[in-house]
Amino acid sequence: MGVIKANKFRFAHIADCHLGGWREYRLRELNLKAFQKAIGVCIDMKVEFLLIAGDLFNTSLPSIDILKEVVSGLKQLKEANIRVYAVAGSHDFSPSGKTMLDVLEGAGLLVNVARGEIQNGQLRLSFSVDEKTGVKLTGLPGRRGTLESNTYGTLERDSLEREPGLKVFIFHSTLSEYKPAGYEYMDSLSLTFLPRGFSYYAGGHVHEPLLKEKEGMGIIAVPGPLFPNNFKEMESLGTGSMLVCEVADGKIHPDLLGLKVIDTVNIQIDSNNKGPEQVRESLLESLNPTVKDKLVLIRVAGTLSSGKPSEIDFNSVFKRGYDNGAFFIMKNTSELTAKEFEQVKVDLASAEEIEARLIDEHKSGTEIFGDAEREVVVELLKLLANERGEGETKAAYEERLSESFHAIMAKSIYSKRDFSQ
Repeated sequence: MGVIKANKFRFAHIADCHLGGWREYRLRELNLKAFQKAIGVCIDMKVEFLLIAGDLFNTSLPSIDILKEVVSGLKQLKEANIRVYAVAGSHDFSPSGKTMLDVLEGAGLLVNVARGEIQNGQLRLSFSVDEKTGVKLTGLPGRRGTLESNTYGTLERDSLEREPGLKVFIFHSTLSEYKPAGYEYMDSLSLTFLPRGFSYYAGGHVHEPLLKEKEGMGIIAVPGPLFPNNFKEMESLGTGSMLVCEVADGKIHPDLLGLKVIDTVNIQIDSNNKGPEQVRESLLESLNPTVKDKLVLIRVAGTLSSGKPSEIDFNSVFKRGYDNGAFFIMKNTSELTAKEFEQVKVDLASAEEIEARLIDEHKSGTEIFGDAEREVVVELLKLLANERGEGETKAAYEERLSESFHAIMAKSIYSKRDFSQ
């Protein structure tokens, strides 16, 4: 049972494709192009199998057009004798437990390795064995909020850890020990929830690559998104990525590959000591013919010396860019303000003080409201003031708020309080 049938081979690992997530069709096409490129990499590098660690789709019910492209790509892999093993992510997992992966599995295009049964109150997972290489695969889907931790909490680990051979565990969760900046309030799991003794832990959910080797646990790997999912990711990542792993004599050597489908141009304008027209002129100068066929990211930040942000003629800026052949232009003005709003900022600080006073007044008027509750209310108020980011889809925004809410409540006194009385 523990014999590896091939001493040397390759496999690939992708996650967070979020196909269909972009509303703008040009960006949606780029996302699909990244998926097609990943398929091409698998075929060109002659990998034995592909792992998909959740969120292949951006929703549990993708459009027919998106589904058609995915089926086409998976059929290419099948014709090249490349097997596909997957789990559902928090986006493509439905409350009923059914996902589009079930349809794809029924068509013989992939294997959903998240399979098992409840025995004596514990979840006992079974392995899917890749017949050509002998690799054993299992895993769990990504789920929202406490549903995920509850699932891992019932996982029977002994049989998984005692199973011999080269084993892969596919999961779609944020690991508390490896949270990148910006993920502080996202629900997460400790490494202790994962079964030990696997050679490779194929992760997803976090939109930043991760490669760590943990003693007793093998390689913990997250490839990052297949294609950036919002303006910030476009800026910070520039491109999507995937992992291709070479296995030799039982050792796994992962290699992170970029999936560049378009060149990007980052234009950052400091609006300090500038008026709206000066900002516009700076933008027009930057949107020269070099932007041809490129994805242009415009970020304008700072405090205008006069006028309002709304007085910047972005229509003429966009026209200049498209006249010069830009593929698509995105802008972010979330950090742009005007001098006349400085007093508003002071008033805003005062508003926060007023909120604090009102909270304290309520606190002093009830016996069940203590310092812990006060901290929760303050954090929730900050969360509710968090606006939707530039280029962030509604679904992604709602998920971010939901995850932050659950994180705040999970670390609060409410997570431990008994309300039965």
